[in-house]
Amino acid sequence: MSPANAPSTRVLTLVVASALFMESLVSTVIATSLAAMSVDLAVDPLTLKLAFTAYFVALAIFIPISGWCADRFGAKTVFAAAIAVFTLSSVGCALAWDLHSLVAGRFCQGLGGAMMLPVGRLILLRVIPKREMVSAMAWLAIPTLFAPILGPPVGGFITTYYHWRGIFWLNVPVGLVGLALALTLVPQVRADTTRPMDWPGFALTGGGLALATFGFTLLGSRNANVGLALAMMLGGASLLALYAGHARRAAHPILDLTLLRIASFRIALVGGLLFRIAVGAMPFLLPLMLQVGFGMSAFESGTLTFSSAVGAVTMKLTAAPILRRWGFRRVLMVNAWISSAMIAALALFSATTPAALIVSVLLVGGFFRSLQFTSLNTLGYADVEGERLSGATALVGVVQQLSLAAGVAVAAMLLDGSRRIEARPELLAPDFQRAFVAIGLISLASLLWYRALAADAGAELSGHEAEPSRPDPD
Repeated sequence: MSPANAPSTRVLTLVVASALFMESLVSTVIATSLAAMSVDLAVDPLTLKLAFTAYFVALAIFIPISGWCADRFGAKTVFAAAIAVFTLSSVGCALAWDLHSLVAGRFCQGLGGAMMLPVGRLILLRVIPKREMVSAMAWLAIPTLFAPILGPPVGGFITTYYHWRGIFWLNVPVGLVGLALALTLVPQVRADTTRPMDWPGFALTGGGLALATFGFTLLGSRNANVGLALAMMLGGASLLALYAGHARRAAHPILDLTLLRIASFRIALVGGLLFRIAVGAMPFLLPLMLQVGFGMSAFESGTLTFSSAVGAVTMKLTAAPILRRWGFRRVLMVNAWISSAMIAALALFSATTPAALIVSVLLVGGFFRSLQFTSLNTLGYADVEGERLSGATALVGVVQQLSLAAGVAVAAMLLDGSRRIEARPELLAPDFQRAFVAIGLISLASLLWYRALAADAGAELSGHEAEPSRPDPD
């Protein structure tokens, strides 16, 4: 099937959206099921952070090569194969008999997700006429808006009234339908020329990211082999240092580190890293606090935590006028205080806190966190030339996934450290409260980077009119 004979914009977009919905849904339902999974697999709840980390690490490793694979083997082939891998991996997770098999299944899910989502978007960009692109992107946004809303209550219901394994079986019918539609409706498109693949860079970054992230994750585990964890972190850091030298010599490095010379890109990336670490900790901390700390069921927890996503959806309607009125620098700085305060405010929750108050705090917090994400994601590309956008997208994607993995690892380390101080094996509500205060402070630390922005940073994108000014002195 050629692009000229491709199905309508709406049909093709919905095919890609079905894959995006499947990936988005499983990412939100698993958090609600952690407490039940820990009991069934007979592991400490904090050890299940490996199930989160494995998924994010796989995304970080394989996202940079997804575009090359689509050009080399055809976008339709890679997209369909990715859906198949994701679906089969979901079956593997559903059949997991211990922690190791669950982590392996989640890693394979990450491999499928890393190929599925970027390639799906690439198909739309290459097939759909530009005049129809806005409509296509609007349709594509539907899963990302509603999957986080549906995920917690659906996952909580399945876990409470059936079994946590059902959250992975949920992907199978969606995956099979998506695979059938991809094979019959998606056109086989590929680039006219294929850029050489940086295999040495892929090996260095993949090995370095995996070793460093898993080492850091293991370091915060109870009964962890500290020597092994430190060795993995050192080995990962060494490989990444070797890649930095390789990238300066390579004609087509897999990750273009020279993008960090662009001030707005660097500030958005590093400041965003700290913010995303804090936000990445929340899907791990919040359901566990409500279930392990406060004694709620998975369904009760899910019916509360989905309100964060509702707040995020609401923000989509107001981000543009807010940025136009105040500009990126002021929005990021003020909103860093607000978002961090809303995260730390979760430490005030207790088992007797009214559900309406919990929902209200999560709803408002979700709004401001989404505003920060939107601002960072837009600002990061403000000064990147068109021919470098592909490299910028790859680097941002890697850092985003790693920050989410780091957030889970940091959250687990904070919880474990809190209970170790009091020499007890079980998790109690105060452990979660201390952790929320700590990640609120991590989020607030991003403010140090936003201060370096000029007053007119990203003005062309935001439409904000301001007199250029010097960054605040350190």
